Amino acid sequence: MSFIGDKDLEYMQLALEQARRAPALGEVPIAAVLVLDGQVLAQVHNFREIWQDPTAHAEVVAIREAATKLGSWRLTGTTMYVTVEPCSMCAGAIIQSRITRLVFGTKDPKAGACGSVFNLPDERRLNHRVQVVGGVLERESQELMQAFFRGLRDGVSERAG
Repeated sequence: MSFIGDKDLEYMQLALEQARRAPALGEVPIAAVLVLDGQVLAQVHNFREIWQDPTAHAEVVAIREAATKLGSWRLTGTTMYVTVEPCSMCAGAIIQSRITRLVFGTKDPKAGACGSVFNLPDERRLNHRVQVVGGVLERESQELMQAFFRGLRDGVSERAG
């Protein structure tokens, strides 16, 4: 397990701020911040609904933005902060882009691929390893997700009644 420092908390707060913007746009409140040497390369939330793109998860969008900004698909030396444990697609993109470190908030017991359902970053047969730290501002990330889905359920039950 990697050290969790003040900067980790600061960047995770940025991710939470992004995630809080997503529900107003009809998006699940998941966000990612990608950092290199103290410089924020990308800070985004999900865009799946807005773009009608199944690959527009926050992690993938952040990777695309950072790669464009750096002019390279190799994001070695970067740290990604994401509010929810990445799924298998996102974990694969994190590995393929050579991100060095991943810090996430809450686990995803249904689709998490960084320790919950799968553990792709720790897969020894792959050519790149990602240091993973989970549970950073976990409660805040979890509460944001729960409030979003509670709101959806309440909205559905109100319309059904």
